[in-house]
Amino acid sequence: MDLGLEGRTVIVTGGASNIGREIVLGFAGEGATVYLADIDEAQAARVASEASANVRVQRTDVTDPDAVKALVARAQEESGRVDVLVNNAGWAVDRLFMEQSPAEWERILATELWSFLHCTRAVLERMIPQGYGRIVSIGSDAGRIGEWREVVHSGAKAAVMAMTKALAREVGKHNITLNVVSPGFTPGRPETSGEHSIWAGDQGSQFPPEVLERVAKRYPLRRLGTPDDIVPTVLLLASDRASYITGQTLSVSGGYTMV
Repeated sequence: MDLGLEGRTVIVTGGASNIGREIVLGFAGEGATVYLADIDEAQAARVASEASANVRVQRTDVTDPDAVKALVARAQEESGRVDVLVNNAGWAVDRLFMEQSPAEWERILATELWSFLHCTRAVLERMIPQGYGRIVSIGSDAGRIGEWREVVHSGAKAAVMAMTKALAREVGKHNITLNVVSPGFTPGRPETSGEHSIWAGDQGSQFPPEVLERVAKRYPLRRLGTPDDIVPTVLLLASDRASYITGQTLSVSGGYTMV
């Protein structure tokens, strides 16, 4: 299927590692111009060097509205328009709520909730006048069911899903769609994780192979997802092939949730 993404201008936040990395490479493979926004410039540069097409790196702290505005302004200035935003940047802490610190809550909310607001607002200021846009946010099945040991992460992702529905109602008249792709547990790989990735620190060490094997048994397909599993749905929702889909959350989670 030709998704018609060639020549589109795409912004992917958190695009240097794991799911974001594969999304960047997926759009590049379709011939889009991709702006890879991440705080890890070195890892982002490695991803850009692997791409088959035009990937432009900009160091961006998505929790900083001024940095986000600068990113979007650059894409607009260089490419003339912003067609697609993928809100992918995320941060989670696998720990019981009573053991998490307020500083950890704040980092999760800043990265997963406030970044959604900053980035979405910034691109809508460009998409509404041009009468076109596709916004795809990476959610989590934790936001659908309320995952154990992920209270704040679950809440942040649930909020993204709810705001996506509300915004889809507001801006649909401008030919703009908003949808959420909701992975299940999708471990990162060390070889594709930059130093700022959650999988590069304590989070990754919490999940040795024997633990991952036990977790996989909770999934109907008896395997955990990989970043590659997420990409096709993101590309579809970013394309005009899905122009009549908006305000939806699609789980790509091996059947972990069925709602």
